[in-house]
Amino acid sequence: MEDLSFWYGKKQALKNITLELFDREVTAFIGASGSGKSTLLRCFNRMNETIPGTRMTGRVLLDGQDIYAREIDPPMLRKRFGWVAQRPNPFPMSIKRNVLYGARLHGIVRNKEDARALLERCLRQAGLWEEIQDRLDESAMALSVGQQQRLCIARALAHEPDTLLMDEPCSALDPHATAHIEQLIEELRSSYAIVIVTHNMQQAARVSQRTAFFHEGMLIEFGDTEQIFTRPKTSQCMSYITGRYG
Repeated sequence: MEDLSFWYGKKQALKNITLELFDREVTAFIGASGSGKSTLLRCFNRMNETIPGTRMTGRVLLDGQDIYAREIDPPMLRKRFGWVAQRPNPFPMSIKRNVLYGARLHGIVRNKEDARALLERCLRQAGLWEEIQDRLDESAMALSVGQQQRLCIARALAHEPDTLLMDEPCSALDPHATAHIEQLIEELRSSYAIVIVTHNMQQAARVSQRTAFFHEGMLIEFGDTEQIFTRPKTSQCMSYITGRYG
């Protein structure tokens, strides 16, 4: 991101953000509610531009290419990003159809053999295959909340993205399910760039290699996660991670 600013109508949500993200790493976005974390996440896959009255300046580069350039096709760009929402949002259909929905839409699978192989691979990546391999034709709505979130991760992986965007993926989960997701994030980072928005400071410290701290739409501090949590350079960051505000 280079000098990125964003507005909802007249309200400026992001102010001159310049930030570099890295492949095969987890970057955590932390900061109080309303600090711009989720807005920035949606700038990556151009989902904000579907909201009427919004405006953005600056550039977002992926592999050196401006993703907002006129020649870029937004649906094809979004294919490069997997999205995991705050609350599990499986489609009201079978487990199998949930995982394969995007892959079929994008023409990634063309026959039953391809579909079966992709289904198993993504469910294994999401740590679900052993639990539900005999229930693939059952409704996804019958899964536990934690299983539903892992299913949503499998669905995000099925259209073969480069980057996973996770917007508070554990906020609706119990500690056991949260531990499952955190272990999964650690395993997936060997293959993907991952960006996670979280309000859980311990989670950010556990799962990320780099951390960005936001306050009122500004990037206040960015660096190695251990340094951010043990030797923050700004008083605002120190106050936030020690619980004095937020």
